Amino acid sequence: MFYLTEQFFSIQGEGKYAGVPSYFLRTGGCNLNCPGFAAEYVVDGEVRFGCDTYFAVDGHFASSWQKVNNADGLTLHLKHEFDTLGYRPDVVITGGEPLMYAKDDTFYAVVEWLVAYGVQVTFETNGTIEIDFDAYPAYKSCIFALSLKLKNSGEPKVKRIVPQALLNVQSHAKEAFLKFTIDANLVETTALDEINEIREILPALEVYCMPVGESRDTIWRNDKAVFEFCMKHNYRYSDRLHIRVFDTTQGV
Repeated sequence: MFYLTEQFFSIQGEGKYAGVPSYFLRTGGCNLNCPGFAAEYVVDGEVRFGCDTYFAVDGHFASSWQKVNNADGLTLHLKHEFDTLGYRPDVVITGGEPLMYAKDDTFYAVVEWLVAYGVQVTFETNGTIEIDFDAYPAYKSCIFALSLKLKNSGEPKVKRIVPQALLNVQSHAKEAFLKFTIDANLVETTALDEINEIREILPALEVYCMPVGESRDTIWRNDKAVFEFCMKHNYRYSDRLHIRVFDTTQGV
């Protein structure tokens, strides 16, 4: 059994496959909170801060999440959606942290079906969950967008960097790349050192950097600094197209 907070058809807004039509499955729950990203929201009069998908992370919203305990029901729905589209789009499984459910029978059955059906599957993951690729071989056919968190996330390093989990992905996944969310302040301080430290673990992976922001306004405050940072250090710049277009991170 696992939880979905939303599912929708859109266009991938960030990372290596930005611009590609994609069907999104967003799971509920995360092992990180990332208060440093400072997306502000209110719960029962209390102001809280978290990542830009706080609605899929904070347990306060769990009552609105959909419990999935039957893989066949979800896969039949996805087949209907793809048949209606007339083609099989990429599927992006995001969160929250989707790989919290990596060993769940229902979750894995959905992944197995997608892979067997010829769908390109990408996991948007914080890279902290160790995957046993031999016990769960369908993951070998998937792409891993490793959205590792840096100091600006507000999470301690011991929680956000798990070397063995990263090495497992590098060794076994079909494809992987690194994706960092950076603000203007981090560009001027520790971003380069932090990224270089991670690249010592994963030297072969491409690096994408994108601006912090849960809205157009916050992206505009950071995009130029991140753009110039990528030019200076030979990283790939990733915009956040869905936020540019819709000014939100939910349902798009």
